[in-house]
Amino acid sequence: MLPRVTYLVVGLFGLVAPVAGWLVPAELAVEPLVPMLFVKNNPGQFIWQSNRDGWNHLYLYDASGNLIKQLTKGNWEVLEVKGFDVIGENLFYISTGESAITKNLYQLNLKTGSSKKITTVSGVHSTQVSTDGSTVIDSYSNNGNPRTVSLIDTKTTTSKLLLQAANPLADYALGKLNIFTIKNNAGTDLYCRMFRPVNFDTSAALSTKKYPVIVYWYGGPHAQMITNSWNGGAGDYWFQYMAERGFIVFTIDTRGSDNRGKTFEQAIFRHAGTAQMEDMMSAVNYLTSLSYVDKNRMGLFGWSYGGFMTTDFVLNHPGVFKSAVAGGPVMNWQYYEIMYGERYMDTPQENPEGYEATNLIKQAGKLKDKLLLIHGLQDPVVVQQNSVEFVKACVDAGVQVDYMIYPGHEHNVLGKDRAHLYQKVTDYFMQNLK
Repeated sequence: MLPRVTYLVVGLFGLVAPVAGWLVPAELAVEPLVPMLFVKNNPGQFIWQSNRDGWNHLYLYDASGNLIKQLTKGNWEVLEVKGFDVIGENLFYISTGESAITKNLYQLNLKTGSSKKITTVSGVHSTQVSTDGSTVIDSYSNNGNPRTVSLIDTKTTTSKLLLQAANPLADYALGKLNIFTIKNNAGTDLYCRMFRPVNFDTSAALSTKKYPVIVYWYGGPHAQMITNSWNGGAGDYWFQYMAERGFIVFTIDTRGSDNRGKTFEQAIFRHAGTAQMEDMMSAVNYLTSLSYVDKNRMGLFGWSYGGFMTTDFVLNHPGVFKSAVAGGPVMNWQYYEIMYGERYMDTPQENPEGYEATNLIKQAGKLKDKLLLIHGLQDPVVVQQNSVEFVKACVDAGVQVDYMIYPGHEHNVLGKDRAHLYQKVTDYFMQNLK
């Protein structure tokens, strides 16, 4: 255990300010949150992860803290280290080297620095590497494949099929799924996912037929909504359910989202919501440019950080969305856990302007659109004080807001009651957008 005294440390991990407390290296106190990894069979060297060049990569050090070399490089992220081969010559890691919406396993030679892709099929791969590094159990999916499990020989990259999952939606009429990018005002590519309605009229672009839209988003750190995985990364089939009911269902990964590098994520630092709302306006401009989109029947939906973003957007951009649903929303960042909040906002004392701008309780009187707030009664993450104080502020301001609680549930509504939640959200959009 580290001694509980005052320290000032400068070295491999950067500067730790002199404080009375535990010794915590500076780079461990922020991101990345990954410890050093000693090289197998070589305790004199270790691997350190850092995003110092703007992307999370691997660096080789000696035990004295001297940098030997950077092992990986490029405009992509190392996501996870999976281990070594039997002699410690090769390291296996998961990265977005192919694209920001894929995850593949690579083998890296520590001496030469050369990498080889082990999982050759495009998609999102979850892998288990054997202790000697000779074989890999690979479970992956992509937009056209619900799940494949294979055994891969890392030397030859040949694979043996272990399981091919059947398409669970084979007997259903589905809306067409498309993943693509649009550019924001800064010219940055933003990934988007769109489910078109079932029986979408392909001639809609040439006709007067228009469809209502539901936009789902998150926009916060450590989350990525859109991937080249089954169902486009959507966690459940509610998106298809709404497409079956005649909606276009659209999602965008704004700045602040995961796996796009430090600049992309840190655009939100100290002023949560600003960059995301700019990117959402780029999405709105794209959607309303489509002749088959009914710009007068658009809804917005988000949960947790996405609930904060949804409320923030409708307060500050009234009239864009006719109705909105915000689940477990942060309404005042001073009420949120400091481990997360102060990492991206600094402290209220250091960033009073940022906290004031994101205090949605004080802005409740600006609400003009239909808004449904949903909160788990026992939420320990985003405490219910957030939404309750917002509702009180709406009452005081004489504006209407809808509110639903789920007794017995924490930050997410799970189990059998999740069906009730989705019916509630569905009914709200059906009532206000159809």
